[in-house]
Amino acid sequence: MLIIQHIITPVLPTMRKMSHPIIKDDEVDIVVAAIQPDLTSFLEEWRPIFSRFHLIVVKDPDLQREIKIPEGFNIDLYTNSDMDRVLGSTSILFTGYSCRYFGYLVSRKKYVVAVDDDCVPAKDGRDFLFDAVAQHIYNLRFPATPFFFNTLYDPFQKGADFVRGYPFSLRNGVKCALSSGLWLNLADYDAPTQALKPGERNARYVDAVLTVPLKAMMPLSGINVAFDREVIGSALFPGLRLVGEGKQRWETVEDIWCGMCAKVVCDHLGLGVKSGVPYVWRNDRGDAIDTLKKEWHGMKLMEEVVPFFQSVRLPRTAVAAEDCVLEIAAMVKETLGPKDPLFGQAADAMIEWVRLWKAVASVSPTPGA
Repeated sequence: MLIIQHIITPVLPTMRKMSHPIIKDDEVDIVVAAIQPDLTSFLEEWRPIFSRFHLIVVKDPDLQREIKIPEGFNIDLYTNSDMDRVLGSTSILFTGYSCRYFGYLVSRKKYVVAVDDDCVPAKDGRDFLFDAVAQHIYNLRFPATPFFFNTLYDPFQKGADFVRGYPFSLRNGVKCALSSGLWLNLADYDAPTQALKPGERNARYVDAVLTVPLKAMMPLSGINVAFDREVIGSALFPGLRLVGEGKQRWETVEDIWCGMCAKVVCDHLGLGVKSGVPYVWRNDRGDAIDTLKKEWHGMKLMEEVVPFFQSVRLPRTAVAAEDCVLEIAAMVKETLGPKDPLFGQAADAMIEWVRLWKAVASVSPTPGA
C-alpha cells in the first residue's frame, strides 16, 4: 500500500524541467553483440551517434570469420579467447545474442546502451536522425513514476507534465534504472504472429515515453535497451536458454526472462523502468516459419513464467540487485524447477552469473590483456 505523505513544499516539475542532459563520453559504453562478421555498414550508419563513445563489440563464439570494423571508432573487440581468460571455467554459454552479456560484465561505465547489429538509427516524426543514445540517457537521468500512472505519458518529457489529481507527494518520482527502447520496420513479434503477418511492418512513430507501473510485467527485448549498470546491471543476465536455440530473435527468450527478473528487482528496490522512445530501425532477418519449431517450447514456458514473476515477493534483507537475483534463483529452483528442467538450469545460471559479476570486477577487462 502506498502511503501519501503530507506535502510542505509542492513539487512543480514544470519549473525545474531542463533540456537534454549533458552526456559525458566516459559515462557510456555501447555494447554490440556481433552475430554477423561484417559490421562496416552497421557502424557507418551509427557513426554520427556512436563515434564519441567507447564501444564494446563481443564476437559470437560460434562465428568463425574475422570481424570487419571500419576505422574511426573507439572499440574494444572481445573474442572467445578473451571470454576464456576473463571468465575461466563457467557453465554459462555466451553464444548467439547471449554474448552481449559478456559486454555487460566487462563494462566499467555507469550507463550501458545495447543495440542489435541488425538495427540502424531511425528518423523521428520530422525526418531527422534520432539520437538513440541521448534519449536513453535522458530517460535514465530523469525520474520514473511507477507508483501512480500519469495519463500524459512521462511527465519529465518535453511537452508533458503531471496531470490533474496526481499526488504531489509522488511527483519527485524515483531513480530510473532501465530504459526499453522501441523499433520501426520489423516488429518484435513471436514466430507464429510474424508467420501469419509476413508483410506487416511497424511504421508508426509515437513520440512518447511512459513508466511501466509497479508490479506490471513486460517482455523486455535486448534489441534496443539501456540501463544504469551500477544499480541494476547484475540483474541483466543470460538465464533461460532453449534447447536448439538459434541466431534469430524469434528463437530466443533469454532477454524476456532476464527482463522480468530485472523488473521484479526494480520494483523491490524502488527503481523505475521506462518504455518508449528512442526508436531504431530494425532490418529484416531470418524466417519465421523456419524458426517456429525452435521457439514453440519457449512460448509454452512463458505461460508458467509470467504468473511466477507476478507472485515473487523479495525479503527486506535483499538490498542490492545481486541479492535479489540470488533470492529469485532459489524461488525458481523450488517453484518452477519441478515443472521443466530448463527452469532448474536457469536458476543455476542466475547463481553463476552473480558469481561472475563479482569475480570479473577484479579482473582486467581489456581485450588480450
